[in-house]
Amino acid sequence: MKNILCFGDSNTWGYNPVNKLQFPEGIRWTSLLQRKLEKKSINILEEGLCGRTTIYEDASRPDRKGIDSLPGIFNKYNQIDSVILMLGTNDCKAYNHSSPESIALGIDRCLELITRYVPADKVILVSPIVLGEDVWKDEFDPEFDVNSVRVSKGLRNAYAKVARKRGVHFIAASDYVQPSEEDQEHMNVKGHRVLASVLNNYINDNLKGVA
Repeated sequence: MKNILCFGDSNTWGYNPVNKLQFPEGIRWTSLLQRKLEKKSINILEEGLCGRTTIYEDASRPDRKGIDSLPGIFNKYNQIDSVILMLGTNDCKAYNHSSPESIALGIDRCLELITRYVPADKVILVSPIVLGEDVWKDEFDPEFDVNSVRVSKGLRNAYAKVARKRGVHFIAASDYVQPSEEDQEHMNVKGHRVLASVLNNYINDNLKGVA
């Protein structure tokens, strides 16, 4: 049995933009990926957390820095053969005063740590979906601002550079999935289905020794 760790924020946890609960099994992309890969004796380790960042402190919730959580997660499981890393959306929040480049530095630090445990050619870095143009409005998430949208759009290119530097695989979720109309921030049911298919195809085609 091979284990693939899926490490991310609320879009990995499976946040439902309609009712603010977690999408159930068979809806969120991690569980869909599990169904697609189980015949190949691959187990998906779901480690999403709402509000998780790369290296930034959350203004209102503690213990959200991804880099601080990673060592404990690697110690939690006996074996991790591959990692899918998708973080960065929460780093775009206005109070972080971030840029695509500063967030990429955070993801680079996470990858530096991850590749102490897992070979680089078994790691998939996924740049997140972009934020919707109106995400900063009061009816959505005012922790973001207009600049947050611009920053989120820059993550694709910034992450691609980090992936090349670290020798890890790279996928841009924003090439395939858009944020939901309901909250301008999270994937809807279709988005989870699409991302699961994209990752399944990529794993089967590129992760030798895992799939």
